[in-house]
Amino acid sequence: MQIPLEITFHNVEHSDAVEARARTLAARLERYCGQITRCRIAIEQTHKHHKHGNHYRVRIDVTVPTLELVAARDPTEHHAHANVYIALRDAFAAMRRQLQGYGQRRRGKLRSHPAAPIAYVAELFPAQDFGRLATDGGRLIYFHRNSVAHSGFDALTTGDEVRFVETGGDEGPQASAVHPTGTRHGVD
Repeated sequence: MQIPLEITFHNVEHSDAVEARARTLAARLERYCGQITRCRIAIEQTHKHHKHGNHYRVRIDVTVPTLELVAARDPTEHHAHANVYIALRDAFAAMRRQLQGYGQRRRGKLRSHPAAPIAYVAELFPAQDFGRLATDGGRLIYFHRNSVAHSGFDALTTGDEVRFVETGGDEGPQASAVHPTGTRHGVD
């Protein structure tokens, strides 16, 4: 590993085996970003529990040009962190994902998702738990109460703008997900 590496232990005795595993995982980070200028790893044992075992917190600070990335795995997030090796694995996996995203941003290769199409609520039938959306092309698309995000069916009114995900249904097109945009348009 070419980058400066600092490994510290807090509230836990130093372990050569744990340090060796941390060094191995840190060396693998260079596969995802060759511009790492510094890597600090802190391994901490939080509280000593006789009943639940000891839990470990691992924090990784990586410095790359123009940015410092931090990945931390807290024992309250996952009970498996009673094992220091699992806590290390999870923290390094989180750092790997951050480095991959950093590399993609630097290369301008961020994943882009096409924007969901926009439609307007054309008809609502609350007693039957469904409605229809009107697209700019004049198509009517069925949607059910359960497909409206955040249980927002009852808040919808005719003319509300929504984004939606279209799927094929037994009786024609339907919206599997409907997300109100908060914009209202006049209705004829």
